Amino acid sequence: MFEPHGPKSLSDIVTGDKTWFPFFIIPPKRLNRMWVDGQRDRSVVLRPGFQSRKRLFTVFYNYSGPLVVDILPLDTTMTATYYVQNVFSQVKSAINEQRPKVSTSRTLLLHDNADPHKARATTQSLRELVIQVLPHPAYSPDLAPCDFWLFPILKDRLAGRKFDRIQDLTKAVNSELRTIPEEDYQGVFRKWQIRLKRCIENHGEYFEGL
Repeated sequence: MFEPHGPKSLSDIVTGDKTWFPFFIIPPKRLNRMWVDGQRDRSVVLRPGFQSRKRLFTVFYNYSGPLVVDILPLDTTMTATYYVQNVFSQVKSAINEQRPKVSTSRTLLLHDNADPHKARATTQSLRELVIQVLPHPAYSPDLAPCDFWLFPILKDRLAGRKFDRIQDLTKAVNSELRTIPEEDYQGVFRKWQIRLKRCIENHGEYFEGL
């Protein structure tokens, strides 16, 4: 589909997913590694508590960069209705604003198999918009650009910073998204294509360290 002179282009893909952002992101374990000798103890590292403050963010982006950042309101559940009416309506508007002369029928949507994505209301809405959904194998975060690239980058950059208000956390997430160069957004879709090929060549096996 995406080979040179193929029917589709990587620039037609829109991808996104949701993740929790705590108000204080503890640095990953690899950043806490250190050499210790008999004269000193290992440093103490915090663990996130079950009731730590956090909010659910949904981020969508394409070949050019970020499109939509949505924050799920408190005491609200991510359902198909919310996904269609609040999240994907923003995505559609962002696509139309970015490419006003291009029909949404050229858009290729890449999202995982979460319940709100597979629900009848979602599939019906996408069908009405003539948006093609790219197939995504179940249980495959290694083939989801948000999981293997974007969210780890954002959380690494925000690690160690404490936010008191959701406005400050939202501003920081948006700021970090904008500082990622456009060529990095383009590069991740090429990496995604390479991962797909490798998965196919190895009959669906999983990989580490790609």
